[in-house]
Amino acid sequence: MGQSNLMHDVIHDVPKAGKLGRGFGHRGGLTEGIEAALQREPRRGRITTSSQQSHTAGSSFRRSWLAWRSVSWLRIRFGPLALAVLLAAPLGPSWADDEVTSAVAAVASEVAQKQKLRALFPDPTASVQTTPSVIPQLQIDGDSSGMIATFQPNGSTPTAGNAFFQPLGSNGRTCFTCHQPQDGWSLSAQHAQARFNSDPNDPLFRRVDGATCPSADVSTLAAQRAAYSLLTHKGLIRIGLPMQSTMEFQIHDVSDPYGCDNNPVTGLTGSKSGILSFYRRVLPSTNLGFLSTIMWDGREPDLFQQSVDATLGHAQSASAPTPSERQQIVGFEGCTTALSTTANPLDLPFPCGTPKGTGIFTAQIHDDSAGGLTDAGTNGGPVALATRITKFFIGTNDPLGLNPTGAAFNPVIFDLYDAWASATNAGSQDGGEGDQSGQGQNGEGDGSGQNGTVAPRSAIARGQHVFNSVLINITGVGGLNDVLNRPSISGFCGTCHDTPDVGNHSVKAPLNIGIANAGPNSPPALDISGLPVFTLWCTSGSMAGTMFQVTDVGRAMISGKCADIGKVKGPVLRGLAARAPYFHNGSAATLSDVVEFYNQRFGIGLTAQQKADLVAFLNAL
Repeated sequence: MGQSNLMHDVIHDVPKAGKLGRGFGHRGGLTEGIEAALQREPRRGRITTSSQQSHTAGSSFRRSWLAWRSVSWLRIRFGPLALAVLLAAPLGPSWADDEVTSAVAAVASEVAQKQKLRALFPDPTASVQTTPSVIPQLQIDGDSSGMIATFQPNGSTPTAGNAFFQPLGSNGRTCFTCHQPQDGWSLSAQHAQARFNSDPNDPLFRRVDGATCPSADVSTLAAQRAAYSLLTHKGLIRIGLPMQSTMEFQIHDVSDPYGCDNNPVTGLTGSKSGILSFYRRVLPSTNLGFLSTIMWDGREPDLFQQSVDATLGHAQSASAPTPSERQQIVGFEGCTTALSTTANPLDLPFPCGTPKGTGIFTAQIHDDSAGGLTDAGTNGGPVALATRITKFFIGTNDPLGLNPTGAAFNPVIFDLYDAWASATNAGSQDGGEGDQSGQGQNGEGDGSGQNGTVAPRSAIARGQHVFNSVLINITGVGGLNDVLNRPSISGFCGTCHDTPDVGNHSVKAPLNIGIANAGPNSPPALDISGLPVFTLWCTSGSMAGTMFQVTDVGRAMISGKCADIGKVKGPVLRGLAARAPYFHNGSAATLSDVVEFYNQRFGIGLTAQQKADLVAFLNAL
C-alpha cells in the first residue's frame, strides 16, 4: 500500500531524493538535483499546482489555443467587459496534427494494455448484462430529486437488434452496463453500490477497469468490496494511459494507495514510460449531438471510433465491432446535427452520418417539490431539449468570438424556467394533487395543480438567474487566464458553460479550474481522498523546472504539454440530478458540494439563499 520501493527502481533517471520540497508538506520528496535546477533558473523554476501555472508559458498556450480553433483573432465579450485580443503567434498545422497523432497513439496503447490484462488477470466469472427488451420513446425513471426522462424522437428502440445492448466482448459487458437511463445514461455511485450488493459478479465489476487495479485481489467478497471501492463509492472507472518519451514532463513521485502505478506490470516502467492510472466518472451517452469534445481529455476523434475502442477495451473484445454494429451504437446514442458535416468548417473533423431524428435526449422531467418541469410555460424535460439540436453548431454562443455567425456572447445560457420567475406564474398553492407520475398530456408532466409548488418553483427560477447573471472574477484558470495573459477576467457561469440550454463548451476548450490539484492546494470543499497523487517535473519546453502535484494529468497525457496538465472538458449539464457524484474525479458528492467549490474557489460570495436556489436549479436540469 502507498508508495513502493519499486519506484526507486523503475524511476531510475530521477535525481536521488533529498529534503522535502517547498509547498508539498509530507507528500514531498523533491530531489536535490531538482532544487539545484530551480536555483539556477529562478525566473521559470517554481513549484505549483496545475491551476497556478506560470505565465512564462503564455506563447506556448497561445499557439495551442489558436491551433485548436484555427483562428487568429479572438473577440471576448464577458457581459460588461469587452476586449479585442490579437494573439500574434503564427498559425501552424503541426500542433493540431501532433495532437491527433498522439491521441491515436494514446488510445491504441490504452486498448492494447486492456487486451494484455485480459490474459494476465482474468475475471473469475463471465455473467451477462441484464437488459430490458425495449427502450420506450419516453423512458421515465426516479432519481434523487424527482424523475429523469429520456426521449427518442424517432420512437422506441428494441434492444435485441441494437449493438449498444449486445455483449460484443469477452467479459459480459455491453454499452448498457455503464450507461443506464436511471443514471442519466451515465453511472451513479448509488446504483453502482446497489448493483454490487445485489450481485458482485455483475458485468460492471470487471478487473480490467472496474477495480482499483487489474491485479487487485477478488478472491473473496471482502476482497471484491475493496477492489471495487472507487467504483461503488464514487462511480469511478480506471483509465490507463501511456507515458511517452516526447512528453515535456516526467514522473518524479507517485503516492498510489493501490500500488497500480508502482507495479511495472500494470503501471510505470520508468519516469517517462509505462502506464499511469487515473480514475474518472462515466460520461453520459445521451445528448451527444451537443458535444464539441469526446471524452474528458478529448482523446477520441469521433463517436464511431469511440465505439470501437470501448468494445476492444472496456468489453475486452478480440475484434472490433462491424460497421453495422458501430452504426447501431452511434445511431442510438445520437449524433445528428452538432457532429455532422455541415456548412460550419469547425464541424468537419467530426463526421457522423446518422439520420436526423436518431439518438436519445435526457433531462430532468419532474421535481419532487416543484412538480412537473414543463408546467406553466416552462421548457424543462427532454422533448424541448430535443428541439434545440437543430439550432446547435460548433461555436454557438462562444464567449471568445469563435461563433462562425459573428454573434456576440450572451451570458443568459438558460431560459427554461423564465415563466416561474414570478410567484403568479409559479403554480397554484390551492389546486389539486396534480400528476405525481410526471406524465401529463404532453408526456412530460402536469403538476401545475400540486400543493405548495410556488416556493420551490420560484427557487428554481431564482437559481437560473444566479447561473445566468452573477458575476465571477475568473482567476487562475489554465486554458483561459494564462492563454489570454489576463490575471483576472470578469465573467459568469456561462463564460465556460456557454451552450444555450445545455451548458457545455460549444468549442473544444480544455480548462483547468483546480479540480485535479493535490497537496497544499487541493480543491476546496471537495473530497479527493482515495485517489493517487502524481508529482510531475517539467523537464523541457517553456515551463521547464516547474513542478505539479495532481490526481489526474488530464489533457497533458495526450498532448504531452506541461501547459495542459489538469485540463479536462466541461460536460453537458442536463440530467445532473441522476448522476452523482460530480466532476471528472467524483470529488463532489452532491450538487451542494459543487456550488460550494465554485463559491470558495472563485470567491463569489454567494449567500445561503443563492446557494440553495442554484442547487434547486441544477437539480431541475
